Amino acid sequence: MNPTPDIKKLLQKFVENDCTPEEIETLITFVKQTNEVDDFPEFDEVLQQFVKIPDLDQQKAQNIYHNILKAGKHRKRAVPIKKLWHYAAAAVIVGIMASTYLFRDNIFNNTTEISTPKVANINIQPGTDKATLTLESGATIALEKNKSFQTQNATSNGEQIIYNNNTSRELVYNHLTIPRGGEFQLTLADGTRVWLNSETQLKYPVSFTDGESRQVELVYGEAYFDVSSSAFHKGAKFKVLHNQQEILVSGTEFNVRAYKDESNIYTTLVEGKVAVNYQNKTQNLIPGQQSEVNMLTNTLKVSIVNVKTEISWKDGIFSFKDKSLKEIMASLSRWYDVDVVFKNKSLEKVKFNGTLRKQQNIEEILSVIMSNSIINYDIVDNTIIFN
Repeated sequence: MNPTPDIKKLLQKFVENDCTPEEIETLITFVKQTNEVDDFPEFDEVLQQFVKIPDLDQQKAQNIYHNILKAGKHRKRAVPIKKLWHYAAAAVIVGIMASTYLFRDNIFNNTTEISTPKVANINIQPGTDKATLTLESGATIALEKNKSFQTQNATSNGEQIIYNNNTSRELVYNHLTIPRGGEFQLTLADGTRVWLNSETQLKYPVSFTDGESRQVELVYGEAYFDVSSSAFHKGAKFKVLHNQQEILVSGTEFNVRAYKDESNIYTTLVEGKVAVNYQNKTQNLIPGQQSEVNMLTNTLKVSIVNVKTEISWKDGIFSFKDKSLKEIMASLSRWYDVDVVFKNKSLEKVKFNGTLRKQQNIEEILSVIMSNSIINYDIVDNTIIFN
């Protein structure tokens, strides 16, 4: 498939910031369909014209051009140089077009030179399975991957902890705390499964009483619940508490995010039905809806969200939809256990759409972000600094 004159014209209009949303979609579709480099034999010519357009400031054009080259350098598969150029260029152009509404100002109006990041720490690692179990007595046990643990009530293989299916009239509570750079799974005594994200703490009873409300507390952080139906527990409802919010469930799947450094509580319903109560305001959710409690304004609102994006973290994926770099780095800092400093405050508001694997090296993830916008950063010890 050779580029038609119309496609070339649309590409030039895009560079000149004169494309309609429909024309941008046409370009994105076209470039995505050129999966083989042979389908796009005039790639070099188009790219070279791309940086020679008279109305485009040459320094800005060169910045974009260098981003394309930089993306090529980060590919690790052994492919011929010419093909590498084509693949890298295609990827960057799709990224630029797809992110046009988010990054247009940064790409075309940022005169910052591209610089090679200074990395003074190559030991930043992705998170892993780990948690601290705190017993009713106050004793603590470190749960780690490949390290087994067993008590009268529970067993752990280092990736999850499973409580025995028993009942008791006396409520004895445990706390499970997930540090920065960690994640863990938990199966409660009633069979409810819980996925716990980095920097999270859950308080829960070691056993439940049949017929009585099953209640846990998300002290802080993020957790995904797959709740055992009340039909199996003599009608006993399941409750998740956090601060002044209460979630009442009968048997369903949902995600709750309530980090200490965030003023909002987000509850996302995947399936079933829940009722969210906050300061005597109650809102029933249906699948696909998310409630947002603003604890500063004491308001509760509901919106439709992309559920897969909201819960992808539990499946080893970072999925960002129209998220600012500040929000993205908050998630990454928890998972990689790093600090983040924005010397250039304007970068905090740069928006990003993308899907990243949680087991990727932090530099690989930052390179993806940089390929979509002109952003410079350094890594010093355990701190990522955006300049």
